[in-house]
Amino acid sequence: MATTVTDPPTNTSAGEHLRARVVGGSAIMLLGSIFVGGMNLIYNFAIAHKLGAGQFGHASVTYTLLMLLSSVTLSFQLVCSKFVARSTSEGERAAIYHHLHRRAWMYSVSIGLLLAIASPEISRYLNLPTTVFLRLLAAGIVFYIPLGVRRGLLQGSCDFRALAVNLSLEVVVKLVGAVVLMSLGYGVTGVVGAMTASLIVAYFVAVPPRHTRVVQSTGQAVLQTGFDEGIQAIIFFIGQVIINNLDILLVKHFFNATQAGTYAAVALVGRLVYILSWSVISSMFPLSAQVRSDETSRKSVLGTALALVSSIAAVFTLGAWLAPTNLWQVLLGSGFPAVGRGFYSLLLVLYVITTAVYSLAVVLMTYEISRKIGNVSWLQLVFSGAIIVGIYIFHGNLEQV
Repeated sequence: MATTVTDPPTNTSAGEHLRARVVGGSAIMLLGSIFVGGMNLIYNFAIAHKLGAGQFGHASVTYTLLMLLSSVTLSFQLVCSKFVARSTSEGERAAIYHHLHRRAWMYSVSIGLLLAIASPEISRYLNLPTTVFLRLLAAGIVFYIPLGVRRGLLQGSCDFRALAVNLSLEVVVKLVGAVVLMSLGYGVTGVVGAMTASLIVAYFVAVPPRHTRVVQSTGQAVLQTGFDEGIQAIIFFIGQVIINNLDILLVKHFFNATQAGTYAAVALVGRLVYILSWSVISSMFPLSAQVRSDETSRKSVLGTALALVSSIAAVFTLGAWLAPTNLWQVLLGSGFPAVGRGFYSLLLVLYVITTAVYSLAVVLMTYEISRKIGNVSWLQLVFSGAIIVGIYIFHGNLEQV
């Protein structure tokens, strides 16, 4: 359902207006993402110091499972954001939100139960010492998927400040909870418990405005016209989370706990490139969805997003290359192996470059998804499958992965 957008008097001013909105929204999301990324770094280094490489591997692979399941959460967020951005009234927004929120709860309860039931088999494959980690994670998933709808409402309404605050609150609760529970002797169980608590807190804090909670009857009709777009979003995020996360799961399966923990530490730092890039993409998406019919405005949105993501990638690549070789031992502590000179830096540079290239590709893919139904989601899914096959064939050492 298209929304009529009133454009500024000229194409030039329209482009400047959209560019300013992308930069403004990106600035808010980028600041929030810098805070979230910084807190995540502190979080990862804190639990790495406390747990050591082996136990850190258990904690990181559990978190990676959450990221894999985020394909469902992000699909709901993307669809909600897109339709809210195009909606013509508050009543229509409320209807869209309520319909998707109900669906999200149905999916979350089902997936949470399946994860709890399958926890013994999954724990065995990932070499986890207990099923408690995955059962705690299952409880968090129940709230995590509906949280995607609430964040999609904020994103589609261009309320980037509230969205950034919600993301920041989640990571603060996760960090403080993990530190407190580890200090009480709960180890990995405490880390996973804090992770679950952070999702529950973020869900209840993201409660929508009162007028949005008024149920309207038009939501299902509006969304029925976008069924194919929902499928596209699901396929896109399945491919995305596989590319971003499955390597950690496969390394945990093929390598011992110490090697898996070492790889996870490098990967979680390198993934900051994507986290910061996603903040730009999040602000670009609703604006691109609003201006589908204006070629000049669309090019301004895309060009600005590509420039911002390229800058982020360049800064991180340079930083990874120039980082002192002994920095990792200082940050990770004695619980991680003191391997050859430059080992950690080499892994990080390779990871950052790969992530940077993928981040630029995601800008182009999400831009296309915001405008129309295309084949980019399926192309990405095929590529993610190729990565899985590649790791199964080439896993002689961490550099090959």
